[in-house]
Amino acid sequence: MGLVAADFKGYKGDYQELVDEVSELLGVPATLENRDFGLIAFAGYDPEGDLDPSALDPVRTRSILTRRSTAAVRHWFEGFGITRATGPVRIPPTPEAGVYRGRICLPVRHRGVVLGYVWLLDSDPGPTDAQLADAMGVTGRIGALLADEAQAGADLSRELRAVLTAERGWQRDMAVAEFRTALGSRADGPHTVVCVAPWPSADPDDAPSPRTVPHTTALCTVPWGATAHSLAALVRLRTTDVTTPALTAAARLLREVDRAPAAGVGEPRTGLADLGTTWQEASAAARAALAEPRLGPVAEWSRIGPYRLLTALPPDSAHDPAVAPLLTPAHRELARTAEVYLDCAGQAGRTAAELGIHRQTLYYRLSRVEQLTGLDLDDGEDRLLLHMALKGTRL
Repeated sequence: MGLVAADFKGYKGDYQELVDEVSELLGVPATLENRDFGLIAFAGYDPEGDLDPSALDPVRTRSILTRRSTAAVRHWFEGFGITRATGPVRIPPTPEAGVYRGRICLPVRHRGVVLGYVWLLDSDPGPTDAQLADAMGVTGRIGALLADEAQAGADLSRELRAVLTAERGWQRDMAVAEFRTALGSRADGPHTVVCVAPWPSADPDDAPSPRTVPHTTALCTVPWGATAHSLAALVRLRTTDVTTPALTAAARLLREVDRAPAAGVGEPRTGLADLGTTWQEASAAARAALAEPRLGPVAEWSRIGPYRLLTALPPDSAHDPAVAPLLTPAHRELARTAEVYLDCAGQAGRTAAELGIHRQTLYYRLSRVEQLTGLDLDDGEDRLLLHMALKGTRL
């Protein structure tokens, strides 16, 4: 099947050693980024302890501190043909772009595919052609390592998708068993699942790499309704009592999408036995955040209140015939009035203040609601039905 998750443990150290090797070989600072310009490792070569401050120009500083370059910086560098190059590419200093020092880009390739870049700060006279040729040999080893990691990540993504899309019963049990084998010792640790929806692409290759999203072990796309898709991320935790890593990962994933989606976080658990349930909770929390913006943009299952029940209902259950007349476009203001009234526990003063209307206007609107629906707003069960239908409609 390829590498398992345990093999990821050695990658960080291996990358650092290889970047250090390039830096020492050429006698200049070096930075390794993946093809999406996400930072993997850097080496600030400084044998005399007097590194020139100009080595930390704004572009390099941001890359190191945030572990990522902006889209504008990426586009600017790609304009020099680095995505197609098979050898070193020299890029001149451009102060207006925040690049105060010239760069040498060493494309990192494996079997003809660019997987990343080693960035060097150019100098005068700079590395010789022979030195750069030796450094390109090191980038070949980096490329093989990146390819192995990408394959391992793809394998984990397929296994995670199989679990989340399998039907309950023996199919899911088998998928969980295979995923447990792929994860190795990590399978027994605490974790949760993050759902980001809607996700703009169903293509697994468009999912971020776990390396670029903090605390994640695997990511995959999952169907979301009839035509849309969501992104699922398995997030490792230190303890089931603290969900901060999941919230951090969710916020990072939301920044990947131009539109305004929402994210949900399932209940933390230890082991994989209830992974399918955790995914359903995360998906429900994302639906709740989309329906009720005050819950988002990242909603935790434990904090969505009545939506834990509402999201479990069949999609058509909100279409109650008694409430249907109120849900037409012509009565949108009446529906909002009824929902705010019920949110305020039937307190007329609070409702009128929330809506910015006079009490008499409120009473008139509520009477119209009763006429349209045939429901009695003094009856607890009728109020419950109306409240559930109004909330459920947005789901």
